[in-house]
Amino acid sequence: MAEACSLLLLLVFVLSGAPVEGRHGSKLSQNYYKSTCPEVFSIVQAEVEAALNKERRMGASLLRLHFHDCFVNGCDGSILLDDNATFIGEKTAPPNVNSTRGFNVVDDIKARLEDACPGVVSCADILAIAARDSTVILGGPSWKVKLGRKDATTASNAAATEFIPRPNLNISALVSSFDTQGLSLKDLVALSGAHTIGLAKCETFRAHIHNDSNIDPTFAKSLQRKCPRAGKDNIHQQLDLQTPTSFDNSYFKNLLKKKGLLRSDQELFSGTSADSLVKKYAADSSEFFKHFSKSMIKLGNIKPITGSSGKIRINCRKVN
Repeated sequence: MAEACSLLLLLVFVLSGAPVEGRHGSKLSQNYYKSTCPEVFSIVQAEVEAALNKERRMGASLLRLHFHDCFVNGCDGSILLDDNATFIGEKTAPPNVNSTRGFNVVDDIKARLEDACPGVVSCADILAIAARDSTVILGGPSWKVKLGRKDATTASNAAATEFIPRPNLNISALVSSFDTQGLSLKDLVALSGAHTIGLAKCETFRAHIHNDSNIDPTFAKSLQRKCPRAGKDNIHQQLDLQTPTSFDNSYFKNLLKKKGLLRSDQELFSGTSADSLVKKYAADSSEFFKHFSKSMIKLGNIKPITGSSGKIRINCRKVN
């Protein structure tokens, strides 16, 4: 984890709305495209709305793309790159393979932006805006998205495998994973609240429902019929049974009842210091929304490439 003073300094920047410094010295700013692509926010919002009107689940997919991008060498759009002759990308890493989605939506957004302002808006910034818009459309909070990220010219399958937190992690491993990214326990709990939307595969929650004791027995039994000890790996289950396409605080209410779908979910309410945050967010959705927004800004500030070091990819799937 970053030293306390560095973390405090970052928090001051975040809360004040001041620009945040990128990996190579330049600043991220909400007004980065004000003169070069003033329609960027409206174009992304329109495309995200169209995608979610076709499939509400896509909101969770777009939010997850931004998260998985930022946890691997920073928010640089590397998750969008297809494999090529020089590297094996992140799409086929275990946390992403046959799981991450929304690439076609990003392609559509990028095409619209290339028509409006060619070679200006990065794929990394598209992911950041689309994550915010998806959250808002599904009923969640908004936040000011800082822009100015450049795109990576490489991707790392190994780094994706190492740094994206897995659904079978216990609380200490989760804290360590977020620490590595400069994110706190509060960030961990708040960002996990994104599991109020979306789906998970049987293979990701099988061990929890069959082997763990920290789960409501009736809830576990109902899931065991759908997800047996062997087979049906790709059967999907809603992460939040109550309101799976509404961004709310039901996720935390489920944890209080020991009805977290993933082991990593229920670990947040398992007799540790995270318990008090889960209780707070379950009792007060406005507290959850406030902290989620702040944590999303911090997530989006993880090691962005800025200045002349990165590129603006014309096609988000490949290097120019």
